[in-house]
Amino acid sequence: MSTAFPVGFFAGLFGIGGGLITVPFLFFIFEALDINKIYLMHLAVGTSFAIIIPTSMVSVYTHNKHKSVDQNILKTYGLFVIIGVMLGTTFAALMKTKSLIIFFTIVVFILGTYLLLNSNDQKISKNKFKLHFRIIFGLISGFISAPMGIGGAVMNVPILKYFGYPIKRAIGSAAAIGFIIALCGAIGFCFSGSLLKTNLPLSIGFINIPAFLIFIPITMLMARVGANYAHKIDKTKLQVFFGIFLYVVGTIFIYRYAGL
Repeated sequence: MSTAFPVGFFAGLFGIGGGLITVPFLFFIFEALDINKIYLMHLAVGTSFAIIIPTSMVSVYTHNKHKSVDQNILKTYGLFVIIGVMLGTTFAALMKTKSLIIFFTIVVFILGTYLLLNSNDQKISKNKFKLHFRIIFGLISGFISAPMGIGGAVMNVPILKYFGYPIKRAIGSAAAIGFIIALCGAIGFCFSGSLLKTNLPLSIGFINIPAFLIFIPITMLMARVGANYAHKIDKTKLQVFFGIFLYVVGTIFIYRYAGL
């Protein structure tokens, strides 16, 4: 239960749904409960998406009060993100747990490196987010988010920043996009788990009900705290913390599963 506190806080602080913490911890919890190893990561990812839905709603509401959510970006970019999530969910359902872990770790390190290398670049980019870019990056962020059980902010924050969004507005808008990803991802994993007839204990498809009910109240509360704090912290520090945070998550997985 104590895991839910940092999950909610970082969800609000970084505009993420909290999946980068939730997925690893749920994985370890389900492993300890002797859940079918074939579907360990799938259950962690699907449950993470379900938890992200209400958490991201609180995060978006708080960021929106600070006028940090661009509503227009959701109308076009969000549509292509949905298509990407649908494709990614299908891809994830066909993968084995070990492959999902490797996928998760690689993406986390790549994005963490990007944020740290660009942490001192505070100039507003003049690149315009044209339709063809929205299609390409929307499909990519949705597709990658699905197998990872995340709200996609680890990709959408840097993407929006590259196309001229200040870091705090990028975080707020990414939180809104994360809600869309979480909703579609949860539906997809619920459906795919049911279709595969996994029969996992106390679960609907790839969503574990007890874990969902335990995490929700705490993560929703802490998401508001984190989102408010994001608007008080220095922009450069915020991005550095985001990059370090991703490295810590990736290192935990490497240490646990590569024996380093």
